[in-house]
Amino acid sequence: MTPRLTGVGMGPGDPELVTVKAVRVLREAAVVVVPVLDGGETGRAEATVLHHVAGAAAKVERVVFALNEREDRARREAAWDAAGTRVAELLREHGSVAFATIGDPNVYSTFTYLAQTLAPLVPGLVVETVPGITAMQDLAARSGTVLAEGTEPLTLVPVTAGAEVLRDALAGPGTVVAYKFGRLAEQVAAALRDTGRDGSAVWGSALGLPDERIRPAGHPLTGPLPYLSTLIAPATRTRRGGKL
Repeated sequence: MTPRLTGVGMGPGDPELVTVKAVRVLREAAVVVVPVLDGGETGRAEATVLHHVAGAAAKVERVVFALNEREDRARREAAWDAAGTRVAELLREHGSVAFATIGDPNVYSTFTYLAQTLAPLVPGLVVETVPGITAMQDLAARSGTVLAEGTEPLTLVPVTAGAEVLRDALAGPGTVVAYKFGRLAEQVAAALRDTGRDGSAVWGSALGLPDERIRPAGHPLTGPLPYLSTLIAPATRTRRGGKL
């Protein structure tokens, strides 16, 4: 059997925002791996899997990743190596493994590092992905914010790269989306004010979950906020079809 690893996008948290294909792949998988900070937690991805797949608890395998490690590269890579070793064992045993990840597996996902780690460990490995709805799409829908129209660019910035990266993007044209900005909320608020974007920006966290927080345009951005917060600063539009 050809070993096969499939990254499956679980969306931002609302179990209704999962594709039909994702559900099918999860149900057909012999093992579903979910990334966690420690072995005792039920994360968003796992909760969504359990919602859709009867008896999923018996085939879910929690694999520990240093998901929030930014400073200690050695610790982060050791976690990647340990996770890769475990998933390689599962692939040899079962032939195919699904990896459930929040959002989309090709957008700032742990799945990328796992696939790279497994390549030399599992000869002939086939890697596939099932796209998932992203947090920016969900926030746009829940807040009634248009992400892009006409010739507008759409820029996605992880604020883990620093608030200055976001500031540079805000100074340019088009809509800007910021991910993972909660810990730097005050710096993000300052960047919005300095670029004149504070009046139109919307932000949210825990989308589709009981503790969901969404703040409309113009609402003060104060911190600290949850790490997985999302912000949309839409482009300025003055008339219908003006960017065509």
